[in-house]
Amino acid sequence: MAAYKVEICGVNTSKLPILSQKEKEQLMIKIKEGDEAAREKYIKGNLRLVLSVVQRFSASGENLDDLFQIGCIGLIKAIDNFDLEQQVKFSTYAVPMIIGEIRRFLRDNSQIRVSRSLRDTAYKAIYAKERLMKEKQKEPTINEIATEIGVDKEDIVFALDAIQSPVSLYEPVYCDGGDTLYVMDQISDTKSVEDNWVSNLALRDAIDRLGEREKEIIRLRFFAGKTQMEVAKEINISQAQVSRLEKNALKTMRNYLL
Repeated sequence: MAAYKVEICGVNTSKLPILSQKEKEQLMIKIKEGDEAAREKYIKGNLRLVLSVVQRFSASGENLDDLFQIGCIGLIKAIDNFDLEQQVKFSTYAVPMIIGEIRRFLRDNSQIRVSRSLRDTAYKAIYAKERLMKEKQKEPTINEIATEIGVDKEDIVFALDAIQSPVSLYEPVYCDGGDTLYVMDQISDTKSVEDNWVSNLALRDAIDRLGEREKEIIRLRFFAGKTQMEVAKEINISQAQVSRLEKNALKTMRNYLL
């Protein structure tokens, strides 16, 4: 594994450039204006990001050179589709794109196949369930899911039961013109750090948008595990103020992450 940290696909990773945030912003503006030289420099300046993602797929058994090449495709797609007006860090946007490209590659190499009609119905139901849970903040009923996707509830139950047999984690769940949703995206695995790693990127960005006092309150409350009374005593304000600032901070973070 150590050798891959030095050279992948003929690229000496120890000599890859590191771009400052200001350089990234300036290059991205030039890229959107059609500057190919800026695009090339931006790609090289983000190859370390691809490498960090590839290393998390080392247990897949695939050749890391191949995964690195596929990850670079995801990086290029992220650069070409990045929207400067969204006020989000490029890495937060690019990492899921790189992971998605690698997952598509692994999916296409998978030997496992499931009936397409059953799979489509089941995956639409899964996606609708996730969407309804976000909207209503509660578990939807099978009738609500059936109404949402326009399929009889009996057919949904049958389809969901059918995919209980082994299925590739890299099978596509749903695609609506954007990034594809995969089975792996629907599974919680406390032994895997990949999802936590991606989530933490967005979480750090959300926290960075807070004021210094709100950041400290969030750190003490949710990372240090202190009560509101303990936080109030530590930063020398009232418990009521801590409560108000905490609610405002969580609301700001929630609006950013949703």
